[in-house]
Amino acid sequence: MEITKLDQMFEALRNSPKKRLVAAFANDEHSISAVNQAIDLGLIEGTLVGDEAIIKAICKEHAIDVSKFTVVHEPDEMKAAYKAVELINNGDGNLLMKGLVSTDKYMRAILNKEKGLMDKGAVLSHVTVMENPNYHKLLIVGDVAILPAPEMPEKIAITNYLIRTAHALGIKRPKVALISASEQVSFKIQSSVDAALISKMADRGQIKGADVDGPLALDIAIDPESAQIKKMTGVVAGNADCLVFPNIESGNVFYKMNTKLANGEQGAIVVGARVPAVLSSRGDSTKTKLYSIALAALTAQ
Repeated sequence: MEITKLDQMFEALRNSPKKRLVAAFANDEHSISAVNQAIDLGLIEGTLVGDEAIIKAICKEHAIDVSKFTVVHEPDEMKAAYKAVELINNGDGNLLMKGLVSTDKYMRAILNKEKGLMDKGAVLSHVTVMENPNYHKLLIVGDVAILPAPEMPEKIAITNYLIRTAHALGIKRPKVALISASEQVSFKIQSSVDAALISKMADRGQIKGADVDGPLALDIAIDPESAQIKKMTGVVAGNADCLVFPNIESGNVFYKMNTKLANGEQGAIVVGARVPAVLSSRGDSTKTKLYSIALAALTAQ
């Protein structure tokens, strides 16, 4: 089944074995409610790591049945993050979620060389799946939040992460656009050169499971009319499933434009660790939180 709308992830997960989410330092209503709703939708099973008394008090205040969760008592913020990672490494969870723990401590627990979730040589990145009312299918994009100025090895990793996410969404042969300022290769623009090299690597079979083209300007990648006018005839032009952005500025602006000016919805995960990780914030909508949890569950092994 190819998923073409974000809420179709819910149905796909209801018909598959349940993955277990571990929430790190889930001492807040924001985290508990998100996990609670995901459980009610039949998407996951849930473990909350945090102060048991606080968790029970929040559940009581908001009429949430605490028995839905496995609660692991750890009242210290940093220790709770490490405990959540430990549970994952022990096989007691398939995906991780940030609770009230600060982002830097959450990432520190993931990146810890001895007790974290990173294999040697792995690249941590951010993948977003967007549903935009002005586009005919989902867009899978990266990196918009973690890698400021990815170099070639990181761009290759991002490309592969987007392809794997597309496969998890049922897209058998995703079309990947490597974004730059123009579709013309320019030696003066590093993103243009990198895109040309990655595209050729895909042609030679060094990147598998997708059609990859670049450099492509954004309009060429997603607008068939622009592609036709500029005589771009590749299968990716005007019909991209995945967008690899050259740097965090361009990716992040596109990410925020999707919701703030285009009324789009999205789910996002951190990838590259042994399990997908949800990095939600209080500013995220309820739908975004649920879509992010669903995306993590769908991509988890």
